[in-house]
Amino acid sequence: MVDRFSITYDYLCPFARNANESVVDALRAGAGWEVDFRPFSLAQTKVDAGDRPVWEREPGAAGTSGVLALQWSIAVRDRFPDAFPEFHVGLFDARHGHGENIGDEQVLASLATGAGVVAAEINEVVATGEPARRLAEEHRELVKQWAVFGVPTFIVGDEAVFVRCMERHRPDEIQRVVDMIAWTELNEFKRTRIPR
Repeated sequence: MVDRFSITYDYLCPFARNANESVVDALRAGAGWEVDFRPFSLAQTKVDAGDRPVWEREPGAAGTSGVLALQWSIAVRDRFPDAFPEFHVGLFDARHGHGENIGDEQVLASLATGAGVVAAEINEVVATGEPARRLAEEHRELVKQWAVFGVPTFIVGDEAVFVRCMERHRPDEIQRVVDMIAWTELNEFKRTRIPR
C-alpha cells in the first residue's frame, strides 16, 4: 500500500480542485500518507518556445493567469506548512466556488488571514522572488523527470499519472488511485466515455 506520493496543482483547474481537496480531506481525517503538494503552471504550458517564462513576468501581465496564486501557495507551503491545507483548499474554493480573482493580492491576503497567516509576511516573501524561483524549479523538474503535462498528476516513486477525478470530497478514492499508479503492469486505463 502506497504511503508517500506527490500531487500537482494549479488553481485554474477544477479537476485539480477535486483531487487536491480529496487528498486534504483524507489527511485531515487521519490518513497516514506523506504528501508533497507540487505547483505546476498551466499558463507556462501555453508559452511558445523562446518566450519569457511566466514566472519571470510581472504579476498580472498577459499570460500569467494563476501564477501569483501559485507563488503565494509556495510561500505558505514552505514557511507555514501547518496553514497550507487551509490556504490551498481556500484558493480552489475562491476560484471555482466563488469566481474570485485569485490574481488579486487582496483576495490572496484574505485567504492567508483566514488560514491563520499574516498576509504581509507572505507578500514580503513573494516580493523576494524566491517563490517564483521555486515555481520555476519545481515546474521544470516535473516536466523533465516525470513528463508532467497537466494537473492533477499523481507521482508515486518513478511513476506519474494524470488523473481526472470527477467528484469533490472523495478521500476514499485517493488510496485506490495511488495504489493503481504503483501497479506498474497497468500501462493505460482510459474510459471510452464518461457514464454521466
